[in-house]
Amino acid sequence: MTAMLTPLRKAFLVLNRRVAAPLIRAGGGPLLTTPVAGSILLLRTTGRKSGLVREAPLGYTVIDGRVVVVAGYGRSAHWFRNAMADPEVEVLLPGALIAGRADEITEPDERRAAFRTLIESMGVVGRLTLGDVRGRSDAEVDILAQALPILAITPTAVRLGPFDPGGIGTRINTALWVLLAAAGVAAAVSRRHRC
Repeated sequence: MTAMLTPLRKAFLVLNRRVAAPLIRAGGGPLLTTPVAGSILLLRTTGRKSGLVREAPLGYTVIDGRVVVVAGYGRSAHWFRNAMADPEVEVLLPGALIAGRADEITEPDERRAAFRTLIESMGVVGRLTLGDVRGRSDAEVDILAQALPILAITPTAVRLGPFDPGGIGTRINTALWVLLAAAGVAAAVSRRHRC
């Protein structure tokens, strides 16, 4: 099984770095939101060694006003270790950019409930990687949730996102509307010339 996980992990890293992160950064996060993959955000942490901003595309859900994510590669995930070292993070959601404070969920009942909700929200990808958690006992879910820590990010501020005034998403939308209008004019001219 480990022999299969290493190439899969490398494929996810490449896909995240080259497709998901740039698409979310450009305001295309809603395009990645499907029942198959769930919803994806871009978590920005401060590198615990470098002090530089680091980004990680992650599946998420929202529970009680907090954004909840799971460290699918466990406590060794760089973004998780960064958030533990400096819990002030940014979360680029498909429709908003928020600042927040990340805290690990450790209370067993809360962690269990958050884990079940989160894995369900991750669609087919969540079920393929961790199985159907709905049918698992509390003890089985506890083992998984202890191995794969969960962070809850409590919003502290709303920041300008890609679709807010001046954001790249607004420029993309403007370009699309201009192209749509030009296509409409071209179609009308073409029809007029045929008559």
